[in-house]
Amino acid sequence: MKNLQYLFIFTLLLTFFACSDDGDDIVIEKNENAGKTVVNSNRNTSGPSEAQGRLEFPKLKGGISTVVVHKAVLNKNTQQQGVNYCVEWDPELNAQRWSCYQLYSSINYHSSYNVSRYSSDNDGLLLPTSQYPNDADLPKEYQWTEDPYKYSGYDHGHICPSADRLRATEANYQTFFITNMQPQYNKFNAGLWEKMEGDVRNWVSLADTLYVCKGGTIDSSTNVIEYVKNGSHQSARVNSSYIPVPRYFFMAVLSRKGSKWQALGYWVEHINKDRSNDNRRNYAVSIDRLEELTGLDFFCNLPDDIENEVERTLVQSFWGL
Repeated sequence: MKNLQYLFIFTLLLTFFACSDDGDDIVIEKNENAGKTVVNSNRNTSGPSEAQGRLEFPKLKGGISTVVVHKAVLNKNTQQQGVNYCVEWDPELNAQRWSCYQLYSSINYHSSYNVSRYSSDNDGLLLPTSQYPNDADLPKEYQWTEDPYKYSGYDHGHICPSADRLRATEANYQTFFITNMQPQYNKFNAGLWEKMEGDVRNWVSLADTLYVCKGGTIDSSTNVIEYVKNGSHQSARVNSSYIPVPRYFFMAVLSRKGSKWQALGYWVEHINKDRSNDNRRNYAVSIDRLEELTGLDFFCNLPDDIENEVERTLVQSFWGL
């Protein structure tokens, strides 16, 4: 998989670089000299890939982190290729901080054009043919030799959902990488979280492009339920082979329709209870509020004036809530 890239992040630098977009063309600001689309307030790190300038990227945590950029065919009929999704992986916590990606009509769920959801009988060994494969583009020293979820009682909770990538086989397969997973109670994963994922797919009809970032809270022990490895459950982390179970999950969604922007956050406590019939309006927050809750800086690659406006404003009627 030579077309996948990983980036080591050691320091945060202020820099400016092009913002790529695999959906509809977007002009944020014209560089009069080069005539290229650029972002005027990129606060992410520099690196060999332009992917970090994409609008769905939050500000990187920094320290020793790894960003994995997955590329694939996104539409089997048109053979459209592009960035599938990206992950910030924290090797100290042995967990992903978030997955981010774009969603637009030509790659969105469509029952008439979908491929089959990836499935394998090989579970727990983390081979390329396993149900939840090791991410081959994560540095080998960060990969598991066995699946820490097995016997833990938690689902492998997709962060970039399989159902968001059903227009091409490779794109769907990549969503099953264990780097795209967080431990989730089944009642949460198959209930409220799944309903929220469906909301995002439905919102594609409102936009030219949606920019999405999702994840769970891993950075503070107060925001972690417990630490697990296989059948072992610990209230405090025993060693680096244990993975955190987030106490909260979040979604940050940015919509662009022409020159119009809207943004919404979902913030939800991770509990072992079926809340699939809850009114999801109760979990909607502004991006400013979501940043306070998560400690992350979403949509930092937007120009400051657009970022400030959309992040402080939540128009629930726009999202049909």
